Amino acid sequence: MPPSSTLISVCLPVRNGAERITAVVDSILAQDHSDLELVITDNASTDDTESVCRDLASADDRIRYFRQPENIGLLNNFVFAGRQARGTYFRWVGDDDWLAPNCLSSCLKVFEADDRLVLVTMGVLYDLENGASETTPYHGTALTSDDPIERLAEMLRLLNSGYQLIDPLYGLMRREAIIPIPRRNMLREDEVFASKMALAGPWGHTREVLARRGWRGESRRVLARRLGVPGWTAHAATTLQGVELMRWVNSLDDLEPDQRRRARALVYRWYAGRQRNDWGRRSRKLVRLAQLR
Repeated sequence: MPPSSTLISVCLPVRNGAERITAVVDSILAQDHSDLELVITDNASTDDTESVCRDLASADDRIRYFRQPENIGLLNNFVFAGRQARGTYFRWVGDDDWLAPNCLSSCLKVFEADDRLVLVTMGVLYDLENGASETTPYHGTALTSDDPIERLAEMLRLLNSGYQLIDPLYGLMRREAIIPIPRRNMLREDEVFASKMALAGPWGHTREVLARRGWRGESRRVLARRLGVPGWTAHAATTLQGVELMRWVNSLDDLEPDQRRRARALVYRWYAGRQRNDWGRRSRKLVRLAQLR
């Protein structure tokens, strides 16, 4: 199927992004893949986001604009946006992101070369809070494996290796494979969802840098407020994440007994490693505090 006849949906959840959204919309509409739709879901913004989006939609019939009558939460707005997608493939995008003109077409070529794939990730340039920009190329191949446990092992390794290597939540996804995966509103839900997608099917990757994203470090407490989850979960984020990962592994009917055993062992090892990292950070923080006295 030629790329021009494959509909791709770009899903843009936004809340109070009036000053930022035009730039990312321009980069989406400038894609060299012509058969696309842009789904904007406005989470009851209180600034000028609605008027900006309605003006954008009136100027280009590829834009479909939805406005939530009340704040439904960050994750629910992302999920809603994805469910409005009509394309064979879709991609989420943030309101301060940027896509290279060949972002969609380059990822689509990877899909067309391998019909097993459920997701194609790409190189991303991150704009940091200090004004610098950086990217780290990913050279792994395990996520292309037909073995779901090998893919899970690689994803869990990446979760403890740093955010820059791969960003699956902002890859191009096969809609019918990804949209049905349930999501639970919790801290580190993005990491849980990435693990679920790794179990869903093989991934492709292009090392070409095809997107820019802003990156800001936020404490668990701040993230809990943004997500609308109880503050106490900030102290139990790793445990709750491990429980959700194990629950998902146990729920998959298509895993063989040996695969389920291997998956459980991987989650246990990931949990132990994350706990060691957490305790190490807390210990270093206590040392620094003691030195200030």
